[in-house]
This record gives sequence, structure tokens and C-alpha cells, in this order.
Amino acid sequence: MSDSKQVVVDFVEAWNRLDYDAIYGAMSDDIFYHNIPMEPCVGIEAVRAFFDGSGMGADGAQWDIHHIAADGEVVLTERTDKFRINGKWIAIRVMGTFELQGGKIAKWRDYFDLAEFQNEMAAAMGATDN
Repeated sequence: MSDSKQVVVDFVEAWNRLDYDAIYGAMSDDIFYHNIPMEPCVGIEAVRAFFDGSGMGADGAQWDIHHIAADGEVVLTERTDKFRINGKWIAIRVMGTFELQGGKIAKWRDYFDLAEFQNEMAAAMGATDN
């Protein structure tokens, strides 16, 4: 496995442990993170604020990589990201692009269906019977 792929696999494994020290440690200080279709975050403090202020309150995570490919410092992933919220699991299908510099994630873009995410969150928060 390439070094770039390994960085991303390790990053996903840190999410699966909810090891925020390892998660943030994998990112460059000036990271560009865009959780498309939401607004992007620039810089590690903005990314921390995004996750701290997301309101998800997840107490579990399981990100499953279905496919991973690398071309030099660029790694593409097809994943299902699952989070346990209020004792219920939500799942979001995601395509992710990671661009590395100096062994750290410098740019991270995730593409997903916002309506799917909102429906999953509503069900976890008890707003629907799904």
C-alpha cells in the first residue's frame, strides 16, 4: 500500500475510534476541508469548530472504505460513513478526495447527498419514524 493510501486508511481508522487527537493530527494546520454541499473550512481550528459545533453528538463511528485509489499524493475513497447518535446508527454514502502534503492531509473534500444526511439525522433525532 502506498504511503498516501496508508495515511488515509489510518485517518479512517482514527474516525472509527473517535480518536480526535489522531484525526486532527493527520491534518495540516492550514487544511482546506469541504464537506460538499456545505460551506468549506480553512485551517485546523475551523475544522475543529465545525466538528465540535456539528451538534451530531456521535458516540460511535464506523467508516467503511469500499474502494480506495491513489495517484501520488491524491487519494480517492468510496465510503459509507456511519455514526451512532442517540443509540441509533445513521449511514451516509460518501466519495472523498484527500490531497496530501508532507505526509498530512492538506485538502479534504467529501461529496454526499445532503437530503440523505438530513433524513438520517432526523430519524436519529426522533423527528421521523424512519
